[in-house]
Amino acid sequence: MLYLIRVFIATLWVVFSCLIGILVGLIRPFNPRNTKISASLIGWGRHLLGIEIELRNKEILDPNRPCVFISNHQDNLDIFPGGFTLPEKTVTIGKKSIIFIPFFGQFFWLSGNILIDRKNKKKAFEAMDVAANAIKEKKISVWIMPEGTRSRGRGLLPFKKGPFITAIKAQVPIVPIAISTYTSNLKIGKWKAGKILIQVLPPISTIGLTPTDANAIKDQAYELMKKTIFELDSEIASNLKKSI
Repeated sequence: MLYLIRVFIATLWVVFSCLIGILVGLIRPFNPRNTKISASLIGWGRHLLGIEIELRNKEILDPNRPCVFISNHQDNLDIFPGGFTLPEKTVTIGKKSIIFIPFFGQFFWLSGNILIDRKNKKKAFEAMDVAANAIKEKKISVWIMPEGTRSRGRGLLPFKKGPFITAIKAQVPIVPIAISTYTSNLKIGKWKAGKILIQVLPPISTIGLTPTDANAIKDQAYELMKKTIFELDSEIASNLKKSI
């Protein structure tokens, strides 16, 4: 019963947060500062679900340093740790079909986030060029989930090259953000649903690199995030054992 009540209330909260985002977007459409407003509201929704979030190395999330943030993509609940963590002046990249999701899609579009057609590789790569140009011209950051799809408990999936080519073309660092595997740890039906650990990792420089180096830094980022996620999951498992 608690699970159903929480999911219902949290859904209403997300809709409310998106409506605020739509109103702000209508006042100042496509402004990259819009996303943070609703993202923070959505992130607060973690309290409604009984989720505790701990963010480590927050100081690396410097809104005045344009970069490409990358994070692991687990489930629909990503909007809560993602909203909690999203820095100022940051937009995200999502599938073009997102725009058809009631409330969220319209907020996403009006906030200046970048929509890509993953079914059309040419258009997807063109969107990455748009992102690189936006980073350079508007001095903003872009948040991308390089797995391209939700892992749903399957562990960290292989990365796509797009985010890394974007960072290289913009000549900005890649900042990996590792989020613990909450799909197997959270119990929304309990009063204290559990904890999510988020660790911001040191920036990976792209200065002087070319698109031919994308595979190398992709593999570097992948191994670093995989190792960090394993460590975060081990810490959570150890703390759960101690609490029993």
